[in-house]
Amino acid sequence: MIRLFLTGLALAASTHLAVAQDSKPIEWVVGYAAGGGSDSVARATAEAMTKNLGRPIVINNKPGAATNIAADYAARSKDYGSIMLTADFATLAANPFLFSKLSYNAEKDLAPVGMLARFPLVLVVGPQVPAKNFKEFIAWAKAQPGGVNYASAGAGSPHHLATELLREKTGVTMTHVAYRGAAPAMQDILGGQVPFMMVDTASGNQFVLAGKVKAIGVASAKRIATLPDVPTLAEQGLSDYEAYAWQGLAVPSATPAETVEKLNKALVDALNSAPVKARFLALGVEGLPGTPNDMAAYVKGERERWGRLIKANNIKVD
Repeated sequence: MIRLFLTGLALAASTHLAVAQDSKPIEWVVGYAAGGGSDSVARATAEAMTKNLGRPIVINNKPGAATNIAADYAARSKDYGSIMLTADFATLAANPFLFSKLSYNAEKDLAPVGMLARFPLVLVVGPQVPAKNFKEFIAWAKAQPGGVNYASAGAGSPHHLATELLREKTGVTMTHVAYRGAAPAMQDILGGQVPFMMVDTASGNQFVLAGKVKAIGVASAKRIATLPDVPTLAEQGLSDYEAYAWQGLAVPSATPAETVEKLNKALVDALNSAPVKARFLALGVEGLPGTPNDMAAYVKGERERWGRLIKANNIKVD
């Protein structure tokens, strides 16, 4: 009788915990400040996922240290099933090579839920650059005594590394000018302090469409819907060159498999929903619905690709 009684108590406690877990808000950690492209993607997706899961999702912005603060916070959490992380290009592909020591292991401590989105990068030039296409841009850049400066959203950012890859492929002498985010970098492009940068669509499209900067080419495999008249760099002769800022959704690696499955279904349904598609289109962002395995394969390819570039050019941020 005592054993049966204790078993009953255990089952009741387990049921109570499951019910509590199902009603507890989910914390979505974003390693960037509120109001930016990453935050906008998370908030639009979270709203749709809330409806699918029947649980509220609260965005927790933890910017700083190239997403390492947010990643460490999420990786160390024991609140399995109630915490998620925007794990992006920096978190999963670049930081393991850029930093000599990290407080978390991206491969071991975080598990993929599914890809969120990717932001195509666009080569833009300021008003002082006379080029109208990629051929003219390269000719102008090579003609500058001592080379050219370029802006980025920060050391190790996709904007930075994509331009380093461009330098590697074209042989143009380039000097990196790092900013604390894409917004201040774009302001100096507009003001003519720095002549060009690779900028993500969420940060740069408004200035291109307003005619304040010139878009020379997009670094995606095909033209993008928000800038249909801007040819790809591949169309203009730069072969084997693609670069994106991208994001996936991850959880602590000890999160139960059934929870990951539920989150993935809610994520895929959200990305396929009309409101999220419309919001992403406005941002110039491409949704990437898929499985956890799809995300793992994508991240593996990106880590190998950008890890090679970082090591070959001895790029460090600490």
